[in-house]
Order: sequence, then structure tokens, then C-alpha cells
Amino acid sequence: MNGQVEVNLALILFLPWFAILGYLYWRFPRQPRPRARKVYDAIALVVAVAAAAVGMHWSFRGADASYGAMWRQVLATSVAYGVFLGVMLVAVVVRAFLFPRPPGGKPVHSRVPGTHHQ
Repeated sequence: MNGQVEVNLALILFLPWFAILGYLYWRFPRQPRPRARKVYDAIALVVAVAAAAVGMHWSFRGADASYGAMWRQVLATSVAYGVFLGVMLVAVVVRAFLFPRPPGGKPVHSRVPGTHHQ
């Protein structure tokens, strides 16, 4: 296997999942969405992917090879995923403080059948 692909395999395999989580982070909550929040969200997503890549490379190179070649991939994948989720969790908490929802704010519409907002 190509050395670059081997080192980056965890990130390559997790990019679709990172994209799904990133999309959900970007879309919800829907309001408020000022320009500053869009910039903040974009920066948070870039930082999360970059931190995951750094964590993946660090753990891949630091893994004990005596446990087998697969252990490096398992550790790199676990660390990359954990770092990504950790950065996203911090971003969600900070975003809630920076861009609070308006008091008494109601959702734009409800997707739950049988609920009506007046």
C-alpha cells in the first residue's frame, strides 16, 4: 500500500461521516444565522478536520507496531474521530453562547405531525 494512503487512511474513510456531521452542525439550529455565525461555523469545521488530521497522524506514528500493522489504523481512526467530535462539541457550546436564540423564539415550522404553534 502507498505510504501516504496508509497514513491518511483513517481520514479518507471517515471523510463521509465527517461531512454528514458537519452538514448537521452547519444546518441546525436554523435561526439565528447572521453572517458572523456562518463564518464561525466554517472556521469550526475547518479546525475540526485539521485537528482530526493532526491527531490521526500523531497517533499513527506513535502507535506501538508490536500489536500488528492494523493497530496503527485502529488507533489513528479512533483518535481522529474523537478529536473531531471533541472540537465540534466545544464549537456547539461556544456557538450557543455567542449566538443565542431569541427569547421566546419559535421554530420556523414544525415537522412533528399534530403540533401547532400559535
